[in-house]
Formats: sequence, C-alpha cells, structure tokens
Amino acid sequence: MSVKIKFVDKHSKAFQSQILPEETLISINGNEIVDVLDYRFYQTVREAVLVIADTSGNTRTVNIRKGEYEELGLEFETYLMDKQHSCRNKCIFCFIDQLPEGMRKSLYFKDDDSRLSFLFGNYITLTNLSQHEIDRIIKMHISPINVSVHTTNPELRCRMMNNRFAGKALDVLPELAEAGIKINCQIVSCPNINDGTELERTLTDLEKLYPSVECIAVVPVGLTRYREGLYPLEEYTPQSAEETLQLIEKYGDEYKKKYGNRIVFASDEFFLKADREIPEADYYEDFAQLDNGVGLLSLLREEFLYALEDEIPPEKAVSVSIACGTGVADFMKALVGKLTEKFPQVTVNVYGIQNDFFGGGINVSGLITGVDLIRQLKGRNLGERLLIPSVMLRYEGDLFLDDVSLSEAEEALKINITAVNNSGEELLRTILQ
Repeated sequence: MSVKIKFVDKHSKAFQSQILPEETLISINGNEIVDVLDYRFYQTVREAVLVIADTSGNTRTVNIRKGEYEELGLEFETYLMDKQHSCRNKCIFCFIDQLPEGMRKSLYFKDDDSRLSFLFGNYITLTNLSQHEIDRIIKMHISPINVSVHTTNPELRCRMMNNRFAGKALDVLPELAEAGIKINCQIVSCPNINDGTELERTLTDLEKLYPSVECIAVVPVGLTRYREGLYPLEEYTPQSAEETLQLIEKYGDEYKKKYGNRIVFASDEFFLKADREIPEADYYEDFAQLDNGVGLLSLLREEFLYALEDEIPPEKAVSVSIACGTGVADFMKALVGKLTEKFPQVTVNVYGIQNDFFGGGINVSGLITGVDLIRQLKGRNLGERLLIPSVMLRYEGDLFLDDVSLSEAEEALKINITAVNNSGEELLRTILQ
C-alpha cells in the first residue's frame, strides 16, 4: 500500500529533491511503506532511495543522501495511512458495550491497533496481531508495547474476552520479551473473576518476563447502568477493593525488595474505593502508568503543594469553584484546603458531580457529561469562575461526552469555565490567576 504525502518541509532534503505534496511515497530502499512506523524506521539510513508517484500515477526514483539523524521531511495525511484496526473481542467488561445509544459514532469504535500502542500509548490485546506484525515489531524494535493482559490463565482469558484465540495470543508476550521489547501491562480487575488467586497467578506469570515487563497497572472494572443483556459483573465494595489492594501491595513490596522497583501498581480508583490515603509521589517511582490513572492524584498533590510553598498572597479576594467526579471530590477538598488555610482570602468550592448519565458505579471526572454538570450546578454559588479537569472534554477540547459544548455550559451556568490539565502547578495558578 502506498501513501499520499501531505506536507514537505521546505528545509529538508525531500524538498530539495523536488518531492511535492499530493505525490505518493511507494517505498524506501525497496521496503513498502504502509504506515508511519515503516516511514520512521526506513528513513533513518544515510542513503535513501525513494520511489515516488506523481499525481498522474507516473513513478520516478529519488536518491537522497542525508545526515544520520536527519529527517527526510515528509508528513502524511494520517499516522496510520490505512484503516485503524478494530477490536475482535467482546470482553465481558468492555466499557463501549455499556454506552447508551445516540452518542457520536466515534465513541463506539473499539481500537486494537499495535501501531497506536507505540505512537499514542493505546493498549492492545494481542488478538489482532498477525505474525507479520509481530516480526515487524521485533525487527523495528518498536518499544514499549502496551498490552491489555487481564489474566494469564488462557481458558479464563478466552472466556473474559469472548475470543477463542485470546489464550493463544499470550504466547506473543515471551516472544516479545525475548527480543528485548519493553512491555507495559494492564489488568482490568473484575470481582470474583480475575482477582484473588487468579490475579496472583497473573502477577507471578508476568514476573517471569521481567525486566521486559516493566510495569503492571491493575484497575477496577467500571460499570454503567446500561448493562442489560451483558455478562453479570459486580462492583468493587470498600472491603473487596481493600482486599485486592492489599494483594497488589504485597506483590509490589516483594518486587521492590527483589528488583528495586514495585513493577505492579493499583490505580488511584482502588485507593478511593477502599477509602485509603493516596500514597506519596515517591511510591509511584517514574509514574509509568499515568494514562491508566496510576499516581495521577499523587502527582497532582505533590505539584500543587510544591508550588504553594513559594506562592505569594493574592492582592484581592478570590472565589472560584471546581467541579469533578464524586470519586475524587473529597481528595480535591482536602487539597485546596491547604490553599485556603494559607490564604484565607481565597475561597474554593468543590462540587462532586453525580454521574446520572452513565449511572452504575461511574464516579470519575473524565466521564462527567455536560448535562449532569449543568443540571447539578445551576443555582449554586460558583464564585467568579468554574474550573473543570480537561479530561471532561473530548473532541478538540470543546465537547463533553454527550456533545454539549463548553460554550453551551458557560451560557447555561452564566459563568466562565476553564479546563485545567492534570498539573498541580497549573491548578494553583488557575485558581489564583
């Protein structure tokens, strides 16, 4: 498959060689270019022979000599250059299967693409990988790879993912590890299914692949109220969350003694469900699994309090509000309480938004919808400004999950709304502005 060129850097060797936008890159040194990974890998040579097709389909050969670390200077319409690979599984815990009808089409797409795992940190199940793709990962040393493992029990993995090949796909892990590919693992933990003794088995099996398996994140299953006809799953209770948390910490402590790092971490949500304090930042070492919600709150707290140490008092009174998921509301109240204690002229109201849209046990900030935000904050004392976590917004940072726009929410609540990234320093600065 050949790929169309979108842009040519005017300072590049490709531009000097008169390669133009809208032309097509067919191969580099005889290697077909299928996606951006092929391009990035094969363009690193000093002498590159490109086969280019013009807009009429006529081909020509372009010889380019460049520095060892110099880029060719081509950009393309998409990273993948072909269709995104969709998931072939029907996992019993799949969140997309729990979405209500009528949401935008892109939300229902199930991604399982190894290329996006490398480019953007997406997680893959390995069930979608051909031997050609496995060989390419090893040849190009595409690392790290992020894998949704869930369990290393082949029979249980087949049942959990409703895919008869899901157990066999686990054979890819040792193959990648032997080739020196770094692997980050994710386990969606479901009560009485893959926790307890099954979780112990999984952690024991993955330990055998250390140091290729660098980090393991264990996150609790999230259940909405839209589960009619789906596999009957249970929510974690404070007691069952505490039991699972203790098991994870037991193995983490053992790994810390043996290898010098914990390897396995529970997501923040487990600590919140168990009503446990979020550990200090050094517990999370290099924060390898922030995208899985592992250490997000600890990092936020450390950055916030560090910035607060050197902050000077505001010249005038400040009154703002913060909206977040009910799961983190108490944490946020305690955090901003450090600010208001130091500066009494600052008022910060924290509102935990109940997730009526998805229902069930969904209480994270990233799944709050515009409808719930507006309905629950109307008539409240919001002060001068309303702050929300940026993860509440999806499409180009302007839409909530239910397609309510930021401007619509501002109009309904008659207040300026500011989306804040997961940065403690940014949160403090935005509050004080």
